[in-house]
Amino acid sequence: MTSSAAPATPSDTSVLDLAPVVPVVVLHDAADAVPLARALVAGGLPAIEVTLRTPAALESIRAIAAEVPGAVVGAGTVISPEHVRDTVDAGARFLVSPGWTDALLEAMKASGVPFLPGVSTTSEVVALLERGVREMKFFPAEAAGGTAYLKALSGPLPQARFCPTGGISLASAPSYLALPNVGCVGGSWMVPGDAVAAKDWDRVARLAAEAAALAG
Repeated sequence: MTSSAAPATPSDTSVLDLAPVVPVVVLHDAADAVPLARALVAGGLPAIEVTLRTPAALESIRAIAAEVPGAVVGAGTVISPEHVRDTVDAGARFLVSPGWTDALLEAMKASGVPFLPGVSTTSEVVALLERGVREMKFFPAEAAGGTAYLKALSGPLPQARFCPTGGISLASAPSYLALPNVGCVGGSWMVPGDAVAAKDWDRVARLAAEAAALAG
């Protein structure tokens, strides 16, 4: 997963199988996007979710897509069909939403890239399964019940698979990854704000390597 060639992500490829941990990145300066992405890839985390929480997000996605061939850059906090269009146009190769509506779901289905709509309740999971979607983001993971909730879901709804995100750390990630219905976790502990502000890309790469090792 650390080669210079990015893993393929056709529409039938699972986001959950790209890496055990997907870094959730908030970038305030697009100039940081490429060195940050290179550090994450060097550490073994090629799938990178850039959240649409800042004005720099689209430019950051565009820069990573163009300049970091080992990265599979995606867009997070996707909450509208316009977000889907703009991020895919910028080069996003997967989409992640904190929740979903029918309009958003249809736009993500039509985008041609893998996507993870967000859920936090059993009814939302069932509604997505009814619509043919089996892979989802579980958010906010810790606040919504954590590993106990996901373990409980695996009995009646074993066909659903999740990427839990929200409050997960290096210490808690293994307990999530051990669950049969969890394919990967999302987190931001490997991209701490002080390291990004200091442009300490070596530290980011070390933290990414620790996270990537969870696959073993």
